[in-house]
Amino acid sequence: MMEKDGEQEGLYILMMSIHGLVRARDIELGRDADTGGQITYVIEMAKALAVDPRVARVDLLTRRIEGPGIDTNYADLVETITDKAQIIRIPCGPRRYLHKENLWPYMDEFVHHALCHVRMVGRPPDVVHGHYADAGYAGSQLARELRVPFVFTGHSLGRVKKQRLLAKGLDEEALERRYKFKRRFQAEEEALTAASLIVTSTTQEMTDQYSSYDNYRTRNMKVIPPGVDLDRFRPRRRRDPVPPIKAELARFLREPDKPMILCLARPDERKNFRTLVQAYGRDPELQDMANLILIAGTRDGIAALKPPERRVLLDIVQLIDEYDLYGRVAYPKRHDPEDVPDMYRLAAQSRGVFVNPALTEPFGLTLIEAAASGLPVVATRDGGPLDIIAQCHNGVLIDPLDAADMARALKKVLSESQAWRLRAANGVVRANNLYTWTNHVATYLSHLERLLDRPGPFIRDHDLSVADIGLPAGAGVRGVLDRIASRKRARRRPRDYFVVGTDSAGKRPPVPAKRPAAIVGLHDFTARIGASDT
Repeated sequence: MMEKDGEQEGLYILMMSIHGLVRARDIELGRDADTGGQITYVIEMAKALAVDPRVARVDLLTRRIEGPGIDTNYADLVETITDKAQIIRIPCGPRRYLHKENLWPYMDEFVHHALCHVRMVGRPPDVVHGHYADAGYAGSQLARELRVPFVFTGHSLGRVKKQRLLAKGLDEEALERRYKFKRRFQAEEEALTAASLIVTSTTQEMTDQYSSYDNYRTRNMKVIPPGVDLDRFRPRRRRDPVPPIKAELARFLREPDKPMILCLARPDERKNFRTLVQAYGRDPELQDMANLILIAGTRDGIAALKPPERRVLLDIVQLIDEYDLYGRVAYPKRHDPEDVPDMYRLAAQSRGVFVNPALTEPFGLTLIEAAASGLPVVATRDGGPLDIIAQCHNGVLIDPLDAADMARALKKVLSESQAWRLRAANGVVRANNLYTWTNHVATYLSHLERLLDRPGPFIRDHDLSVADIGLPAGAGVRGVLDRIASRKRARRRPRDYFVVGTDSAGKRPPVPAKRPAAIVGLHDFTARIGASDT
């Protein structure tokens, strides 16, 4: 992936997405509250980056996990995404699966092992990109140690989540015990301080959601909407076979051919299934118009779920019973990843609607998936949906805490036939034009290139050994420094070098975890030379 003699073939981008179950194929979306759209985001971004000729290597660092009920491939140290992109699983803390709120004590250990990985690669990344608060902390620490730029994407912000949960009347002390908000806020503030570039998905996220933080600065923030896999998420074609998930949904329904109100989200209180079921259950007219399809992750049984997910599912079941919605609501236990595009197409074929009733929504990738599939949407008036619906003209915004408002919006979209067709067509066209990973990566890399052109202590070119820069293994330190200085003078602009020397046996020693501007020795050394030629 890299040429010798200090010349790079392309960028080395190191991404971090630590929590949840991360793998390249058959992503278990919705298995729990931590395995959601962020997993799809980072995998698709890694794939798209790897396609770009400016990129030589993409490493996606996540946590290594093994234990009962967990697929063995989550313990694989390396998983190939493409020929230039891979998942690297880093051990930290106990081997078993942990929810993100319980990972904080092990983040420094994650950073330590991430540094070990970089040493094994033999060159530092050109940039470290942390996703979410946990990787915001870990990534900023790693970037500081390596003296490379740090990029941060929050995905979901703790202060916004806490505000919404308090608005529902939940107890603040109970929220702190459960969500560890103080530690999360601290990590987010540190990430904002350290980041040379902060990627947001929407203008509202940048101007409103981040503004509640002490280290809020818009000058380093850029709006770069994510993309959608347009090969998977598309309108139904005439020759498409009947998908297997159709029969699975029909088992629940007395009138399976009615329009579908589709909600697809992980079983998380923030996703607000409760208000949606209340809106449907309190409105007999809406019940007559459509069936309600709730895809709330996958499960073997409700009793086997972790307490947060169990509470969400039990709440759904109790509300179905309270409003006597049997035969009108489908809530299947399992679905495969390939069923998800089929469900959007089934809902569109039924002249239905997709609903996202989340309390907070930093972006809302499912809204783009629905749009690309030709399915109009009803979505929360928060975060990403504000931008998406304004740009796609394919749906209606709602107050997620107002069940009556939600029911009115659903009936409006379902009942207006001509407007339904227009919204469906708008969504397909605008999603294909505006929300592609190719567009995302092109914009992202243009910002990275400008960032890496700035003067500063950022590592850009990398000589891996004394021999690699044209000197014998026994060359003295002065010879190494002179050679680097002469190379830098020959370039249009000064660049930094990362040099790993060889010991007397010709072996490369490990790079120290901490290195000041220059650390040199006769046989076992690393050297970090600044932007000057001295």
